[in-house]
Amino acid sequence: MANFFKIIIATLLVSLVSLIGLLVISFKKSFLKKISFFLVSLAAGSLMAGAFFHLLPEAAEQLSAEVLFPTVLVSFVVFLLIEKVLHWRHCHQENCKIHTFAYMNLVGDAVHNFTDGLVIAAAFLTNPSLGATATTAIFSHEIPQEIGDFGVLIHSGWSVKKALAANFLTATISVFGGVIGYFWLSLHQTVTPYLLAFAAGGFIYIAASDLIPEIRKSEGSQKSPGSFIFFLLGIFIIYLIG
Repeated sequence: MANFFKIIIATLLVSLVSLIGLLVISFKKSFLKKISFFLVSLAAGSLMAGAFFHLLPEAAEQLSAEVLFPTVLVSFVVFLLIEKVLHWRHCHQENCKIHTFAYMNLVGDAVHNFTDGLVIAAAFLTNPSLGATATTAIFSHEIPQEIGDFGVLIHSGWSVKKALAANFLTATISVFGGVIGYFWLSLHQTVTPYLLAFAAGGFIYIAASDLIPEIRKSEGSQKSPGSFIFFLLGIFIIYLIG
C-alpha cells in the first residue's frame, strides 16, 4: 500500500498546479510572459530527459526493440489524434489567441490528466525513483500549461472563480487515473512496460511538437541563451532525480 499513497500524493501535487491561476492574476503580464517562456524550456528538457533517461530504459528491460519502438510510434499517433479530435492544445502564455473550443479543450485536458495519473501509477509500481522522475517531469510541464489554460478561460469571459474551479476539476482527474492505474496495473503487471513506452512517446511528442517550437521562437532574441540554459536545467534535474 506504500506505493498507493505515494501515487495519491504525487497526483494531488500535480493537480494543485491548476491553482497557479491565483498567481496569474497577481503578476504583471510582461513578467508572467517572461517566466512562462523559461518554464516551457524547463518543461521541455524535463520531458525529454524523463523519456530517454528513465521511461524508455525501464520499458526496454522487459520489451524487445521490435515491440518497444512501435509502441512509442503508436503513442505519437494517439497523442496527435487526441490533439486533433478533442482540440487539445497547449497555450503557454496568458494572452494566447482565444479559441471557441473552450469546453472541448477542458475535455482534452481531462483525458491528458487521466493519462498522467496512469503514467505516475505505472512509474511508482516499477520503482519509487522512476515515480519521482515521472512526477517531476509532469509537474514541470503542468505549470506553463495551466497558466495558459487559465488565461484563455479568463479572456473567454469566465470569472476567476469559475476558471479556477474548471481547471482544478479537470486536474483532479489525474488522481482518478492514478487510483485506477494502481489497481489495474497491480492485477495486470505485464501491461506496465507497455504503458511506460507509451508514456515515453507522449513525453517526446509534447516536447517536440509543442514545447520546443515555442523555444525556437526565441532565436535571435535576448531570451535565446536563457531558454537553452533552462532546457539543459530540466534535463539535469531529471538526471539527478533518477
